[in-house]
Amino acid sequence: MSAHRPSLDSVTTIGQDGSRSFVYPADVSGRFTLVRNVSAVVLLVIYLSLPWIKIGGFPAVFLDVASRHFHLFGWTFAAQDMWLTFFLISGLGFSLFFVTALLGRIWCGWACPQTVFLDHIYRRIERWIEGDAIKRRALAAGPMTGLKIAKLTLKHALYILVSLAITHLFLAYFISIQELWTIMQEQPGENWSAFVFVFLAAGILYFNFAWFREQLCIVICPYGRLQSALIDEHTLVIGYDAKRGEPRGKLGTSGAGDCVACNRCVQVCPTAIDIRQGLQMECIGCTACIDACDDVMTRVHKPKGLIRYDSQNRFAGRVTKWIRPRTLLYGVLLLVGMAVAGWALSTLKPVNVSITRITGAPYIVTPDAVRNQFLVRMINKQAVPLSFTNEIVTAVQVHRTGLTEAVTVAPLGEEVRPLVLVVPRDQYAGPFKFTLVTSDTTGSFTIRREVEFLGPDVKLLREDEEEARHERHDKH
Repeated sequence: MSAHRPSLDSVTTIGQDGSRSFVYPADVSGRFTLVRNVSAVVLLVIYLSLPWIKIGGFPAVFLDVASRHFHLFGWTFAAQDMWLTFFLISGLGFSLFFVTALLGRIWCGWACPQTVFLDHIYRRIERWIEGDAIKRRALAAGPMTGLKIAKLTLKHALYILVSLAITHLFLAYFISIQELWTIMQEQPGENWSAFVFVFLAAGILYFNFAWFREQLCIVICPYGRLQSALIDEHTLVIGYDAKRGEPRGKLGTSGAGDCVACNRCVQVCPTAIDIRQGLQMECIGCTACIDACDDVMTRVHKPKGLIRYDSQNRFAGRVTKWIRPRTLLYGVLLLVGMAVAGWALSTLKPVNVSITRITGAPYIVTPDAVRNQFLVRMINKQAVPLSFTNEIVTAVQVHRTGLTEAVTVAPLGEEVRPLVLVVPRDQYAGPFKFTLVTSDTTGSFTIRREVEFLGPDVKLLREDEEEARHERHDKH
């Protein structure tokens, strides 16, 4: 239990003197706990396995920042494709809005890394070494004996090892498992940035999961506050059926409701709130109180569901509406975003081609011609070499220098080649558009880039030519 009784006036984990009150949630079992355990194992297996699974020759998720290539489940993106992250971020945002409007804070209790790692790794280590909630609380309050020192040393040593393992695996998402293993066998000074990152990140994880814990959800994470703007009285939340449970009383008390005032729901809560006081910001939707209350109801031969997943309307005896303005809005935005993202992904090619004007004068005028100079960058996003041909498509007759032959780009490599376009001065009729057409030599794809050929105003150019002719005539 916490230092003072849960209330709506203050955060339960902060003592009356302002000190931190450590939470020792009791063990609980039940249908929701079983499903949460299974889902947590699935999520942990996914996190642990993604850097090992190869798709298209690369890890399933490999964010190769050093080479500016990002591999996601067989897709390869270059730095020029970073605009697609807009769809990723906005899609995650609208998904979270939509799910929260329907199911409340289910993300926090079931899928958030903070909850998954804390409840299913670090707290399991703590329970294995120190015992149940009563034993853990007694150990913390007891004197510093040899047994206590041994248990704390073992617990925190395992915390540190797990934190280091998590951060090493996280680093593998950016440098690959093979590179990580190579770095681990080398001296720290040879890879000091990776060394500092791993131990700094592991230190943050250790501090968070060993001590800070639920305070991250209550103090730092903005989602608890954001949910108040996303949910309404129709949203599915964890709540207490006050009509059925009140007034509380011990079993057999005349006139008492179904709640036997055992406080079991408070004892199992990882944020130490009393769900019977209503929906609160600290509730992460972990369902521990549901399983705890259902177990008590079974023991006292009363129906389950005194604490349950339901809407505030249903608790008040009204109807729950699943289709309503906010769910429609979030759903439509999510579908539109998915459609646009699908279209954007369909436009991606295995190569990126960009053409930029060489720094300096936008064009050069000589006595015989008007010249534009460009740099063409070709990036190969595949694990095999590719050869490209480049053609200039325009209605104006131009002379080209550069890119006249096929260009071979190494796997995940890039080539930058100059391109010079020249228009004879007597044929120049003003700025015009041309298209650079880049094709794979096998004919599997074609990329078009439209660019403008710049030059002086034709009238001014002709006046300059006329003036030059007069000067030559005067000299003769």
